[in-house]
Amino acid sequence: MPELPLPPHFDASRVGEVWRVPYEDRAREAPAWAAKHGVRPAAHDAFRIALLVVDAQNTFCVPDFELFVAGRSGRGAVDDSRRLCDFVYRNLGAITQTFPSLDTHHAMQVFHAVWLVDEHGEHPAPYTLVSADDVTAGRWRVNPAVADSLGLDPDYTARHLAHYTRRLAEGGKYDLTIWPYHAMLGGIGHALVSAVEEALFFHGMARSSQPDFQVKGDNPLTEHYSMLGPEVTEGPDGERLGGKNVELIEKLLTFDAVAVAGQAKSHCVAWTIDDLLRSDSAQEGRLAQRMYLLEDCTSPVVVPGVVDYTDEADAAFDRFARAGVHVVRSTDPIDRWP
Repeated sequence: MPELPLPPHFDASRVGEVWRVPYEDRAREAPAWAAKHGVRPAAHDAFRIALLVVDAQNTFCVPDFELFVAGRSGRGAVDDSRRLCDFVYRNLGAITQTFPSLDTHHAMQVFHAVWLVDEHGEHPAPYTLVSADDVTAGRWRVNPAVADSLGLDPDYTARHLAHYTRRLAEGGKYDLTIWPYHAMLGGIGHALVSAVEEALFFHGMARSSQPDFQVKGDNPLTEHYSMLGPEVTEGPDGERLGGKNVELIEKLLTFDAVAVAGQAKSHCVAWTIDDLLRSDSAQEGRLAQRMYLLEDCTSPVVVPGVVDYTDEADAAFDRFARAGVHVVRSTDPIDRWP
C-alpha cells in the first residue's frame, strides 16, 4: 500500500512534550481517515507486519526526565519519536499490529541505588558499575533494610548479588549498572510518550487492531532489558527468576515482517535482538530473519562525562546486520524492504 499523508492532528514540534491524548477525538477521526484513504481493517492484510515499540516512555524519551536517551546529538530520543510517529502514520495501512513494551519498575530493585550500600552505609551513585570483583571484595553489599522490606533472607540476597554479577560477566553482558530511579510504576515517567501513544491509538482505531502491550522489568532480583526475557534467569540456588517470553515469540512468528524501534539502542533494543541471535531455537532463528531494525528510530545511552554506549550500540547493529537481521531506515519504503 502506498505511503499516506500525515494526519492533521500530528504536531511534530510537540513530540518531546507530555500532554493528554484526546482519545475521543482520535477515535472518531481514525475510521474516517481510514475510509478516506482506502485503509482496510488489519484482519485483511495479506502481508502482515508487526511493529515492536521498545520502551518509548517519557522516562527515556522526554528531556529532563530520569533517563532521557540523548545520544551524542543531545536530542536522540526526541528525534527518534518524531520519526517513529511519522513511520506509523505514513504506513498506517501496512502495519498490522503494534507491540509496545513498558519498562516497569519499583524503588527496591537490584539496579537501583537503595539496593546496595558500602562499608559506610552509603548508596552508590547513579551510573555506578558494579562488577563481580566489586562484590567479592566487599565494596558493595545488599542493603539489609531492603532485604527486610521484601521479606528476603539476608544470606540469600548476599549470595544472589555475587551470583548475579558473575552471571552477567559470564554471559558477556554489561556489568550491573545502578540506574537513576526511572519508569516507576504509577509515575508519569512510566507512560508512553504522548505523541507515540496517540499514534498507536490512532493506528489501532483506524485498523481495528488492538496494541499488544508487553510489561517487563518488575522483578526486583534481575534487570530486564530485552523484551524477550530477563538478563539472568536463575538465582544462586537454581530457582527461576524469569524465562523467555515464548508467548510473544510465537505471536511474532505469525507475521511476515517485524519492525523494531524504541529505546535504547545500546540496551533494551540491542539485547532484544541479541536474545534472538544467541538462541539455538530454530523458531527464534526464523524470527530473527524477519526483523527490520529502524536504525533512525533508536539512540544509545549517552551521559556526557559519565557513560557513552554509542560505540557498543553501533557494533551491535553491525553484528546484527552480518547475522542476517535487516537494518533499515524509517523512510525506506516498506514495499522495498529486502
